[in-house]
Amino acid sequence: MKNAQCKKCLNKFYEKDIYTIQQFQYRKEPTYDWSLKFFKKMGIDEWDSFCDECIMSYSEKSNNAWKNTKI
Repeated sequence: MKNAQCKKCLNKFYEKDIYTIQQFQYRKEPTYDWSLKFFKKMGIDEWDSFCDECIMSYSEKSNNAWKNTKI
């Protein structure tokens, strides 16, 4: 049963396919603390649920923002 909902696109998906920004704690850069602050500015909590496509989009956005702060 599709009972989880993506915060960004609002599509429904299976609970086992939930992603949160906690996934980003395994990246070397940017740090997880930086990621939490970045997403908090966007109104995203570390427990918000996202589908695979949207979490990949946020991953790309955060990587680009991180790179721009290092220039």
